[in-house]
Amino acid sequence: MSLTRVSRSDSLELQEGVYNTAFEEDGSRAALDETDAQVEADRPSASVNVDGELSSYTQIKPYAGMPKEVLLLYSSQARYRLPREILFWLIVACTLALIALSITVIALSPRCLSWWQTSPVYQVYPRSFKDSNNDGIGDLKGIKEKLEHFLYLNIKAIWISPFYKSPMRDFGYDVEDFRDIDPIFGTMEDFDDLLISMHDQGLKLIMDFIPNHSSDKHVWFQSSRRREEPYTDYYVWANCTADKPPNNWVSVFGNSSWTYDPLRGQCYLHQFLKEQPDLNFRNPHVRREMTDIISFWLDKGVDGFRMDAVKHILEAAHLRNEPQVDPSQPPELVDTEFELYHDYTYTQVGLHDILRAWRVELDKYSREAGRYRFMVTESYDYEEIDKTMMYYSTDFVRESDFPFNFYLLDLPQGLSGVRAQELVSLWMTNMPQGKWPNWVVGNHDKPRMTSSVGKEYVRAINMMMLTLPGTPTTYYGEEIGMENVHIDEEDIQDPFGKFNPNATRDPQRSPMQWTGGLNAGFSGNNTWTWLPIHDNYTTVNVEAQTGDDGSILEQYRRLSQLRETELALHRGWMCFVWSDADVFVYLREQDGLNRGFLVVINLGRAATTDLSSVSGLPEQLRVHTSTIPENQGRSYSRGAVATAEGEGLLLEFSSNQRFHTSHASSCYISEKACYLSVLDIMYRC
Repeated sequence: MSLTRVSRSDSLELQEGVYNTAFEEDGSRAALDETDAQVEADRPSASVNVDGELSSYTQIKPYAGMPKEVLLLYSSQARYRLPREILFWLIVACTLALIALSITVIALSPRCLSWWQTSPVYQVYPRSFKDSNNDGIGDLKGIKEKLEHFLYLNIKAIWISPFYKSPMRDFGYDVEDFRDIDPIFGTMEDFDDLLISMHDQGLKLIMDFIPNHSSDKHVWFQSSRRREEPYTDYYVWANCTADKPPNNWVSVFGNSSWTYDPLRGQCYLHQFLKEQPDLNFRNPHVRREMTDIISFWLDKGVDGFRMDAVKHILEAAHLRNEPQVDPSQPPELVDTEFELYHDYTYTQVGLHDILRAWRVELDKYSREAGRYRFMVTESYDYEEIDKTMMYYSTDFVRESDFPFNFYLLDLPQGLSGVRAQELVSLWMTNMPQGKWPNWVVGNHDKPRMTSSVGKEYVRAINMMMLTLPGTPTTYYGEEIGMENVHIDEEDIQDPFGKFNPNATRDPQRSPMQWTGGLNAGFSGNNTWTWLPIHDNYTTVNVEAQTGDDGSILEQYRRLSQLRETELALHRGWMCFVWSDADVFVYLREQDGLNRGFLVVINLGRAATTDLSSVSGLPEQLRVHTSTIPENQGRSYSRGAVATAEGEGLLLEFSSNQRFHTSHASSCYISEKACYLSVLDIMYRC
């Protein structure tokens, strides 16, 4: 490029090319000059002075390939600068608005429900669920074979009763090795395979953890008997003689809580069987050992624990006699737990510190997204419900997500609508504000509800369980209406039943009824199952009820699905509406939704209930779900809601008026939230 001077200016004009005339002929030089003149005529020129400053341009419009100096000249013009600034500030404003909206949504959004809140919990008693190897006893591979059953019922949380290595004196609750699987149930490889399969299908596994005691075959106890360190004080020992225990403490299974050990020359404490010695939780080594066991199973991927018999974990160090319920009773005749006030053996100071330490351990493993580790405690506190409520977490320290609610197990004692409301209200009124309720009507320790209240009421009770607020726990077989099986006294296997045949727990532990075939599809063993199977298995089984819209199974499945999909049912308000000798009526509604449900549970005789005196209810109610299929889709006026004996009604209604605002004293909610239909979101309100 050459520089040439422009007239009347000290500027240089840019030109293309560098010329050396010594190497060019005149003709070619003339032709080149002509070509250059044409190029210069076709493109704009720019002038700069000798100092490099822009002086003038002949081009009016910007062009492709313009130099930076030209671009800067035109970009500063208003017609280019103004749109650019408008777009910039618009982007800034939109970004700030999105950030503000995101912060607002996060701040106002209620806490998402966890997996243990959105799904019912299903209890599997492994000896009785499914036998995969035809030895007459259920096992882990059998549970894996039936995972589709849980999915069919829309159940995602599975609690499996103990399968640790055990001498089986109390069917797994006497643990010989907390880190191994009993061969009856399979191998550790079988467990790992089951857990992987469950997680692959979106299921969660809750294990039983038995902290209060071990088996007397455990290596810790055998070492403690021989006073081998560090195990000498792993158990509760006291001076005594073979015929004189240290005090009057009585076992849950009856008779003295103390057994003399001739090898050590002392008595050891056992609040259950003598083959289940109590661990000494006042020993920090024991606490550390049990925490390490929790970590062992959490490392494997277990999703939570049911903490067994927690109120027994600590006992008073002074070992004083406990007061008798009847002071006039001869002390030597006191041989059952209900004949003493357990001031020194139940719920001792320091118990909750132990549980909170375990909660801390579970929380360490809950930091991974979607892997919250659940904790539930078992404690039968009967009329001392305030002790049960202490297992809930507080605003200051975390403990269990909820303690099991066993009070509905008392429903058969005076079955009625009034009784049902009393038991539900007992929990809801004592539960700490903002906590999550739960409901249990059966387990491996209590008679099946179908046998206790009558099979005509099982459908209504299932409906009540699945429509009350909170988490329902279903004991295997309740979804098909299984009943207690008859056990002859000479065939009793339950250790508690051997002490008191009238209180044996074998009847509610009979094998699961899958089909109408051999052994109800539980086992292929031609000669034996560990407990007999109920005679009604040909009609009361999963296969027979699957696909039958009127069956207990299908009704359970529909209600389980509805509980998950309807906001009003799984996180809305619950309000008591009515109760009498025959019916228990409550309402479920959600702020922001104009659709609600009125639940009518008949636990007495056929009745027509007049609810016209209850303000805030709509005039017309339509049957969304009935335990009697013929009543599906019917409509009722609130002044005449008819129910048959044992019928459950889920009545749907539309209303813009909220019932709970005018009946605050009879309504409950764990965490208040409102629904915004325009954005289809929940927000705190």
